[in-house]
Amino acid sequence: MEQEIDAVVRQRIRGLRIAKGWTLDSMAARCFLSPSTLSRIETGHRRVALDQLVPIARALGTSLDQLVEPVGDDDVVIRPEPHTSAGMTVWKLSRDGAPGGVTVAKMRVTTEHRVDPDHLGVHPGREWFTVISGTIRLHLGERVILVPPGQAAEFSTMIPHGMTAVEGPAEIVSIFDHDGERAHIPG
Repeated sequence: MEQEIDAVVRQRIRGLRIAKGWTLDSMAARCFLSPSTLSRIETGHRRVALDQLVPIARALGTSLDQLVEPVGDDDVVIRPEPHTSAGMTVWKLSRDGAPGGVTVAKMRVTTEHRVDPDHLGVHPGREWFTVISGTIRLHLGERVILVPPGQAAEFSTMIPHGMTAVEGPAEIVSIFDHDGERAHIPG
């Protein structure tokens, strides 16, 4: 495991250096190492020490955590489980604690999902969604806005809001901040 992480760190250092278009000399100057030391680190002929990792990470514009983060396939594929309630099915497409504090979800809204315009939801934050198929009727305060496929909506969730499908099911991908997740995602 330790050798595997060491190999991944070396690959990340080299990959980030090359992506930035830096030579060994220019990278070495940025992290105060000799070009030969940096070359030996990248090729595995020298183990990288913590006191070298910090300036390397800083020079590459990344964090030490990201540079040494373990590799695994478990963090790549998300297998969302559908949650259905009152004409709406939600698939959570991001993990808990996702970067930026946002949650991504796919939602399928059917005509059975009803919204009472006199009792729309309100919560702190912002919401964004794009319509994949069908048409969404967005109730936003006193306004009713039709959002067809290929279009998106973004709004403050402090404005009373709710959505329904128009003439058949509609599918959307939505991004919520933490407050929006609590208000809209089951679980």
